[in-house]
Amino acid sequence: MKLVVAGCSPAWPNPGGAQSGYLLESGGRRILLDCGPGVLARLREREPWPELDAIAITHWHLDHWGDLVPWVWGRMFGPGEDTKRPELWIPPGGAEMLEGIGARLGFPDMFSGTFDLNEYVDGEPFETAGFEVTAERVLHYELLAFGFRASANGSVLAYSGDSGPSDALPRLAQDADLFVCEATLLAPNPEGGTRGHLASDEAVEAFEAADAKRLLLTHRPSERPLDSTLEQAHDGMELEVR
Repeated sequence: MKLVVAGCSPAWPNPGGAQSGYLLESGGRRILLDCGPGVLARLREREPWPELDAIAITHWHLDHWGDLVPWVWGRMFGPGEDTKRPELWIPPGGAEMLEGIGARLGFPDMFSGTFDLNEYVDGEPFETAGFEVTAERVLHYELLAFGFRASANGSVLAYSGDSGPSDALPRLAQDADLFVCEATLLAPNPEGGTRGHLASDEAVEAFEAADAKRLLLTHRPSERPLDSTLEQAHDGMELEVR
């Protein structure tokens, strides 16, 4: 399995950066985990139009799905017109939400006409693009949000999506070859309350509890320094997951 980091910025983009998008390739097939603003442009630097087998979205904060909108325009009116229709795997209830957004933009079926829409179920594996993917609900404020565990050809990648401290994270990343984990915060929020993000120490704690092999921190603002002993994602990064 190969990972290409198309974008890894947090809710505001790092200078010159794209937001969340992680491309997995195995056996000639490809799935994109999240599709935030800037990701489509990054993928188009690699090929005229990205012909993917599937896209999977962790949650509905714009930095994780916003480029689905220009993806639609490109397939309806632009260079993606003659490309195949990728599967789009979304959180429960997402199809109705996308139809409502489409209606406001004047095209109620813009998403269902561009993508083969599928809603995943918490904790139930699904097969797509030659991968087995399991969505696991994580803690992200009060929002319905998930992380993904994707496996193919004996390799396993876990992706936290956006999450505060949660027992779901070690389950998600149990014995994974690579754990791509967010580390947005400089330090844990001392005020408590419902959490939505991790500090790097908390990401390391989840990684160690999972007995995963390798940790890649992501979704971190460039303004927040990181311990140099920790590995951090950057746009355009490519890794073999094994």
